[in-house]
Amino acid sequence: MGPLPSGSAEKAPASSRDEILEKLRERIVGFAASRLQRDAAEDLAQEVLILLHQKYGHLERLEDLLPLSLQIVRFKMMAFRRKTQRRGEYTQIPVDEIQIPDGAADPLAVAEQREMRERLIAAVSKMGERCRKLFALKLEGKSYTEIQAILGVGSINTVYTWDFRCRKHLMELMGGSWEASK
Repeated sequence: MGPLPSGSAEKAPASSRDEILEKLRERIVGFAASRLQRDAAEDLAQEVLILLHQKYGHLERLEDLLPLSLQIVRFKMMAFRRKTQRRGEYTQIPVDEIQIPDGAADPLAVAEQREMRERLIAAVSKMGERCRKLFALKLEGKSYTEIQAILGVGSINTVYTWDFRCRKHLMELMGGSWEASK
């Protein structure tokens, strides 16, 4: 056989090769997309087609190229997964989905705390001088023995009794509990 004349006979194999590669690309992308994200599947398909062109350019038939390309894409997918796992990308959460706390206090908690403080100040202001002095010393971090010495009390048990009675009276003034009555 002699050389083929230029024209339609030469274009037919090139267009059939393009059709084969297009069908092959669709199948590779479909296979990879069933196991990976779509953009990663497109990238892998491109890599496989480049490899087929460079190393397996002598294969022409779809029956030869399809099993080879699927085997190559399997190897490339395993390598892709290993790489993403090694880099920590496999379990990464997109930035758009991360909920970052603003650091500010919860408005409900702030309102409850303010209300509690107001109730506590009002209740303490209704108490006697001894209880207010005892609470002030306790808030300063004084121990019971130090409070005994400051108040000039003879027995520490007296300080314990005063503390118990003052806390009980404070609780009564607050409505029987620390929480606001509903």
